Amino acid sequence: MGRRGEHAERGSGPGLTIYYRTVKTPAEGLRILAADEDEAALQRTSVMLDRLGHDVTATAVDLAQVTEAVAREDPELSVVVVHHDDDHALDLIEEISAFAAGPVIALLSEDHPDFVRRAAERGLYAAVRSNDPKAVQDAIEVAMQRHAETSQLSQQVVRLESALERRALIERAKGILMERHGIGDRSAFDRMRAHARSNNRTVVDVAAAVTDGHALLTDGARDE
Repeated sequence: MGRRGEHAERGSGPGLTIYYRTVKTPAEGLRILAADEDEAALQRTSVMLDRLGHDVTATAVDLAQVTEAVAREDPELSVVVVHHDDDHALDLIEEISAFAAGPVIALLSEDHPDFVRRAAERGLYAAVRSNDPKAVQDAIEVAMQRHAETSQLSQQVVRLESALERRALIERAKGILMERHGIGDRSAFDRMRAHARSNNRTVVDVAAAVTDGHALLTDGARDE
C-alpha cells in the first residue's frame, strides 16, 4: 500500500516499486468534446457523458469540425469513439492533441492493442473498451490525472531550464569581470549584486548587460 498522496507503480526490477506524488485534478462536470465517425453513435456517447454529469459542449465527425470545435469551446477533455476506421480515429486524436489544452481518451468497441499504441504516439491519454458509464468515468479520471501530472512535470522542467540559464549567464558575467578587473569569483558577484541594488535591478539583468558588453563594473560605478 502506497503512502498517502502518492501513487505506486511497479518498476522493471524484481520487487521494485516506484512512488511518485499525485496531483489532484477535478474529473467531474467537465467541458467535453465528443468525436465520432458515426453520427448516431456520437449522439449515444453524448447522452452517456451527459448522464455522468459532464457538459458535452461540442460534437464532431471530421477534422474540420474538430479544429473549429476546439478553437470555439476549449474543451477540458475530448472523447474519440473508435469503430472501424482506425486511420480516421487516429487523425482525430492527433488533431485534437495538437490544438486542445486537455487530454484525449478513446472508447473502443473491441480490444485493439495496436491501435492504442499508435494512438498513444499521437497524444492519447487513456482508452477503455466499454460502454459502461463507470468504466468510462474511470478512464476520464485516469486521463485527467495523467494530464495534470504531465503538465506539472513540464512546468518543473521549464523552471529548471530557466534557473540553469540564469545561473550560466551569471557565471559568464563573473568570468568577464574577473578577467577585466583581475578579481576573484566572489568579488565579481559582489560587484554585480551591489550594482543591481543601487540601480533597482536584478543580478540577472546586470549579468546580461555585462555579457552583452554594455557594462564592466568597477567598485563604485560602471565602466562602460
